[in-house]
Amino acid sequence: MEFADEVRHLDGLKANFSVSETEYLASASLSQQQKQQPTQQVQQVIYSNVKDIVEQQKYVFESFWNRAMPAEQRIREIEEGIEPEFYEVIVDRENATQILVDLSKSLKKEALFLLPNDKSIVRIDKIGIIDYLIKASQNEGTGAIMIICPISEVNSEIIKKVSENAPNIRIVNGNDSPYGMYIVDGHAFRAELKEPEADNFSEAIGFSVYSNRKNTVDFFKSVFELLWNERKLNEELIKTGKMQEEFINVASHELRTPTQAVLAYSQLVQKHPEKTEEMIQAIYRNAKRLQRLTNDILDVTKIESKTFKLNKTHFSLNDLLSSVVDEYKENIDKANIKVRLLHNEIDNEFFLIEADRQRITQVVSNLLDNAIKFTKGKVEDVEVIAKRESKKVDREIVVVNIKDTGSGIDTEILPKLFTKFVTKSETGTGLGLFICKSIVEAHGGKIWAENNTDGKGATFNFSLPLNKQSKQQGQQKQQEMFGGCQVS
Repeated sequence: MEFADEVRHLDGLKANFSVSETEYLASASLSQQQKQQPTQQVQQVIYSNVKDIVEQQKYVFESFWNRAMPAEQRIREIEEGIEPEFYEVIVDRENATQILVDLSKSLKKEALFLLPNDKSIVRIDKIGIIDYLIKASQNEGTGAIMIICPISEVNSEIIKKVSENAPNIRIVNGNDSPYGMYIVDGHAFRAELKEPEADNFSEAIGFSVYSNRKNTVDFFKSVFELLWNERKLNEELIKTGKMQEEFINVASHELRTPTQAVLAYSQLVQKHPEKTEEMIQAIYRNAKRLQRLTNDILDVTKIESKTFKLNKTHFSLNDLLSSVVDEYKENIDKANIKVRLLHNEIDNEFFLIEADRQRITQVVSNLLDNAIKFTKGKVEDVEVIAKRESKKVDREIVVVNIKDTGSGIDTEILPKLFTKFVTKSETGTGLGLFICKSIVEAHGGKIWAENNTDGKGATFNFSLPLNKQSKQQGQQKQQEMFGGCQVS
């Protein structure tokens, strides 16, 4: 630069040439051997002093010069790690393919892919792109990897491969498109789909556009986000429609059974007055069942509409557990099982919580009812245990375990146990555990379940935050409330 008035930078030149007022001199394009050995002397040059040729080459030089940037600017970009902006139209399909492969291989932060048809994901898998995305998704610090792709039998194996090896990669079902769009770490690549049924990526595409200009990349991202949100909304609407239909079918069936029973027993009371007491008991049982179903439906409606509210007070969890077990005494006797209620067998601790007593009662009742129902006729033991655990330095929780020795949880429904309509029972809507989960999480707790390691039954667990005064008040009240472990 010390010997020149001005130096500029330009990418993409394949050879050297120089031009003066009267002469033109250029080296031939470098061979592959010369590229590997830069010191090797160039064997072929072009020289001319023909005025028209010199003028023409001066015009070519000026065109390059006007496209180039000042060297100082390029040096500053290099020092600051800034990539120069570019916008390229690519007609060489092999070159375009390599660009997309290199982008996927270098992925560090974000990848947004809009694939034009169902075979597209198969084609990019053949050139290794899916493997690069899977590998990148497993690296700490990698952000969103999102794919919009028409899903069909054609690409089901690839979709399965992604879901099994990279659950962080999100894929939504898309529509066919005349082009594919690929955004990777601030680079945008858009390729025309010319041959939709081609087996290879390079054979399927037409001309391509490749750029890192911020405005171009932002435009591509906004288009992708609009399409992504539209597809997600469409999926949610389909899912909601199916769930509503399923809910109506389940609810109508479950409501019909006790309703018919109430009507039938009401008619029998009139015909057989001598069995009035028996009939009234049957009517009462079915009316209670109707009430439970109605309450469940109302609770789910409140949860889904985000109008579910808690009425919190301070109370003893020990007392609540004892009350629920006492209420189920008749069911326990009929099932011919034994329920052991243990308030921490060692210290007989006092657990003070701030919660909605009615809702926590609902959770314990539902879990205990399930334990009794699935233990009946199997073996004889159900345990209800409460124990203190330290979650953080400044926060302690109480964990309630309801352990049965029944048939256990079906492995098919275990992963989705706390979602709506999941049940293996011949009766019930499958809403109870979903409601329990919502109640516990609304209190800042967690709920989970697992089959027992000995193969007998299952254990349902839920945690709740303990009140900070739990230990202090426990020391004052444990003598008043508890004389030892309670057994019912």
